[in-house]
Amino acid sequence: MTVGIDARQPLWFYDFVSPFTYLLLEQHDKWPGFDFAFTPVVLTDLYHHWGQRSAYGIPSRRTFTYRHALFRAEQLGIPYKMPPAHPFDSMKPLLLATAAKGDVNFVREVFRFIWREGRDPSSEAGFAALCERVGMRDGPALIESEEVKAQLQRNTADAIGLGVYGVPTFRLNDQLFWGEDALPMVLYCARTPNWLESKEVKRISSLPSGLASKKP
Repeated sequence: MTVGIDARQPLWFYDFVSPFTYLLLEQHDKWPGFDFAFTPVVLTDLYHHWGQRSAYGIPSRRTFTYRHALFRAEQLGIPYKMPPAHPFDSMKPLLLATAAKGDVNFVREVFRFIWREGRDPSSEAGFAALCERVGMRDGPALIESEEVKAQLQRNTADAIGLGVYGVPTFRLNDQLFWGEDALPMVLYCARTPNWLESKEVKRISSLPSGLASKKP
């Protein structure tokens, strides 16, 4: 039986394939002081639903993305080493985190295995090493559970229903904040929630499109 996302609580959506999600989690000590529910989702499914193309599918953007992530890591003083290939299939660690109902410490350990040590979590040997690391030797069996797979699918579907379109994404006070560089905005809105109700924010939040709709 799957459990739906409780949208009344602060949420944090992640997929282990994202380097910027790792970088944001490494800044956890700067986050607003709320108990965020760590919620794994399948990033490629979000892209598919919203009709987005992955950054890794455009050669020049792919190169810039990797350089930018490394730059941000160096700028922030965060240890960083890319896995041997990217993008990689993140389904195994996502299912493992779903099965474990992973909290901040669990999820951070998985991210560090991939993005601090540069390990591949998708290979059989790499995933076995990851399971050993997080104390879940039965991980290979757990991720085959149909209930675990269904829960991850439910997470992703519920996230889409809330408007989530990428990772990392905070959801706080019914608002979405996407990207590693959105942390200052999250902190500001946590301290000054009425800013979102200001006249100019409301105006730009409901602007009409200046382009004619394409007719089928």
